[in-house]
Amino acid sequence: MKTWQKIGIGAGAVVVLGGITWYSVYQSNQNVVTVQTGRVVRQDLTSVVTASGEIRPKNYTNVLGEGMGKITDINVSEGDHVKRGDVLLHLESVQPGADVQAQEASIEASVAAMKAASANYDSAVATAAQRQSDLNKAQLDWQRSQQLYREQLISKQEYDAAKSTYDGAVAALNAAKAQLDSNMATRDQARSNLNQARAVLMHQEDVLRKTTYRAPIDGIVSYIAVRVGENVVPGIQNATGSFLLTISDMSVVTAEVKVDETDIVSIHNGEPADVTVDAFPNKTFKGHVSEVGELAILRTSGQAAMTETTANTQEARDFKVVVTIDDPPPSVRPGLSLTVKIQTAQKQNVATIPIQALAERTQEELDEAKNGTSESVTLAAAKGDNDKSKKTEIQGVFMVRGGKAEFVPVHTGITGVTDIEVIDGVHEGDTIVTGSFKALRSLKPGTAVKIDNTAPKEESNSSS
Repeated sequence: MKTWQKIGIGAGAVVVLGGITWYSVYQSNQNVVTVQTGRVVRQDLTSVVTASGEIRPKNYTNVLGEGMGKITDINVSEGDHVKRGDVLLHLESVQPGADVQAQEASIEASVAAMKAASANYDSAVATAAQRQSDLNKAQLDWQRSQQLYREQLISKQEYDAAKSTYDGAVAALNAAKAQLDSNMATRDQARSNLNQARAVLMHQEDVLRKTTYRAPIDGIVSYIAVRVGENVVPGIQNATGSFLLTISDMSVVTAEVKVDETDIVSIHNGEPADVTVDAFPNKTFKGHVSEVGELAILRTSGQAAMTETTANTQEARDFKVVVTIDDPPPSVRPGLSLTVKIQTAQKQNVATIPIQALAERTQEELDEAKNGTSESVTLAAAKGDNDKSKKTEIQGVFMVRGGKAEFVPVHTGITGVTDIEVIDGVHEGDTIVTGSFKALRSLKPGTAVKIDNTAPKEESNSSS
């Protein structure tokens, strides 16, 4: 046999053996799933609820229109510090001022009429007293004349004169009493007129007062919504008055955020929180929860979920949570966007696993996997709202034992940012499957696995 023939036969044999070897390796890896693994480790774990919102002062007030008129001047600017009672702006006050002056003059006239009526009443009281005295004297004279006339000591003429004097005294007293009643009524009417005039003056002064707006609280003028020359309209019935400006008391600064309904049950007053404000990058401010909302709010409309129009709405809901910032920066302003991380629980030296390693299986799925008939499994992190199975789900992780994935049920505790506490089912140092997401999604109990924990290669950007 020639040399070239021997070389050809050897090369062919090598190719055949290589093909057989490749096919064998390919077949052996056909049902092997490449996974990434990690270990159960002990560490300190903090459960955190993250929510976004904005800066809000604890106390603030919106100044609304109370009177009607045109704005003549605004005495403050946005950012000004004001004290309670400081003048903010003025409306036209010519007509209200004139009404007050006219009413004050009317009150002066009413006061004079009241004094005159009181004087007349006092005079009538004195006259009635005098007439009563005259009557008493005439009555004594009349009684004495009757006795003397019976004893024939005086004449008939003197007797008649005494009787006439007595009758005149009675008539005079009755007239004085009538005049007294008349003067009393006049005095009461004058007093009523005076009280009415004072009430009208109080109303006119209130109208005049509403042309000058003063700060109701100490704070910063955070927003001015009007300008000089604009008209202000007061509120009527269910309609509020014109919105003029906002004063914010920045002595106590809060972060108002909306928390998802699934997290609200773990939040309580006094829990610590870290606040990051977008306007102050790379800075974290400490705070604590000071208020937890009791009523759900619809996420899109912002309406309370207990009203008649929203009672049956299946929309996502949030709850308002207020975090008081312990040491806010001096330049903080209302409305700044922020993110709050509330520490709802904290444990030290607990067994933990990555959250993405946690999966859920039903007993039926596990039984099917043992029989080799299971088609799919479900990740705890990937469970959708559309899959509302009534079957009992078992929570667990996949452990690598003997080159195969074994599903192990676990009980979990608090959840951190990337890790979750494992109470039982696994132990420190156990190897568990942590990825990839695609592999975990299709992984079945008992499947052969190959571990590849190398970092994924970054795809190079090709330039055209």
